[in-house]
Amino acid sequence: MTNTVPKGSPISQSADSGGRIELAPQAYPADSPFANEDLRPVPVAERKWTTYNFAALWISMAHCIPSWTLASGLVALGMDWKQAVFTIALANVIVLLPMLATGHAGPKYGIPFPVLARASFGLRGANIPAMIRAAVACGWFGIQTWIGGSGIFALGSKLTGGHWENAGQIAGNPWPLWLCFILFWAVQIAIIYRGMDFLRHFENWAAPFVIVGALVLLVWIAVKADGFGALLDQPSKLGWGPDFWPVFFPSLMGMIGFWATLSLNIPDFTRFGASQRAQTWGQSLGLPTTMTLFAILAVLVTSGSEVVYGEAIWDPVALAAKTDSAFGLLFALVVVLIATISVNIAANVVSPAYDLANLAPKLINFRTGALITGVVGILIFPWKLISTPEFYIFTWLGVVGGLLGTVAGILIADYWIVRRTVLHLADLYTPGGRYWYSSGWNWRAIAAFVVGGVLAVGGSYSGVGADGSKTGPFPADGLIPFLKPLADYGWAVGLGTSLVLYVVLMGGRKERADA
Repeated sequence: MTNTVPKGSPISQSADSGGRIELAPQAYPADSPFANEDLRPVPVAERKWTTYNFAALWISMAHCIPSWTLASGLVALGMDWKQAVFTIALANVIVLLPMLATGHAGPKYGIPFPVLARASFGLRGANIPAMIRAAVACGWFGIQTWIGGSGIFALGSKLTGGHWENAGQIAGNPWPLWLCFILFWAVQIAIIYRGMDFLRHFENWAAPFVIVGALVLLVWIAVKADGFGALLDQPSKLGWGPDFWPVFFPSLMGMIGFWATLSLNIPDFTRFGASQRAQTWGQSLGLPTTMTLFAILAVLVTSGSEVVYGEAIWDPVALAAKTDSAFGLLFALVVVLIATISVNIAANVVSPAYDLANLAPKLINFRTGALITGVVGILIFPWKLISTPEFYIFTWLGVVGGLLGTVAGILIADYWIVRRTVLHLADLYTPGGRYWYSSGWNWRAIAAFVVGGVLAVGGSYSGVGADGSKTGPFPADGLIPFLKPLADYGWAVGLGTSLVLYVVLMGGRKERADA
């Protein structure tokens, strides 16, 4: 296995005292069809993101409406709040591990996710994981934009005395809702056009602002409720016995799937990291703690809403709309805008922008990729993807998590086991180099992806409601019936299978050893 990694460092690249690698002057093959300025390794002098920058990135991304309502989806499936918070916390601790593993290549080499994928899939083959990641991000971008636009509509309707809700309808929804959706879309595209450095500054101040907004909501509902309500005492409908585990494991995989996208393309951000310590501590402090605390906060606020309004209101926008204060509504509107923009741009625009640039580097740059992402995000009808908890958690998050876990397994196996974290930067952009394989394709990675993907999602199935109707798009006995038992563990199955199979297939591979 160690023969797959050439001895020593190539002349074209050098390392600083912190182990960060960069290309020598003029070594970057800018005229290569696989290169452009957006995919170029970030020079060491420009890798400036600190621990706070990474922690702020995760805090601002985790504090969004979908994160808030994750607990409600699990409670709707029969869990009590303690089970829901436990599931969310465990999922985020688990997904942090591949996040740190793939993120390591960012500060060390300054390369984005699609370029890292070239080492395992080949210069052309890397478009397979890149396009899968881009498609998922486009779906998420649409979902978040719809949620953000709906939040603006709800609060704006309250400010206008309900006139927006009574406006003429287009495709079953009031036209102001569509207007809010499109305007919110345009604002996000405008921000990402300013570039990654602007995004870093935006996330830095967005994180504490959204935290303050969430705490204000908690204090407000606690004062009105004079304490917290019966929701905290509601027993689980599932218990901790045989009824719980069939719901727990697919829910856990779904919660992992919520951030499985970032576990792949986190190098898009860590490539700007000042050190490995910065990305490791920043992510460790920012992701699992924030998601867990945010879930607890959501439960407490919702419990208070049950006391005040006689029903559990899980949607923070719907809850904020209950206030009669114009200032309160405007404050809530700004918080919703900042929270949704911060997560949507960072999580769902940056990655596909790089991924689409990787598809045709000489035709598509980062900004063009961002615009394509925005257009596709509208065309996938995001309002249908979040129509029910079953569809959202099991179908969308579960299937997405399974496929992305498969890609993550290959990336981790290649970078950590096959290459022992040694990459040759110039060859990641050069036809005929170490990562060219067979005309730019590594069939071993593709085979591992196909096998892992089939095992991960091949058994996908839909539940059956009380009336006998399916709750999702898949057959009740699974797409491939004998794989149905694996469907509830899709992310873990995909990651484990592809990792092991890729290592086995690459075991006899001897790469060119010349520098």
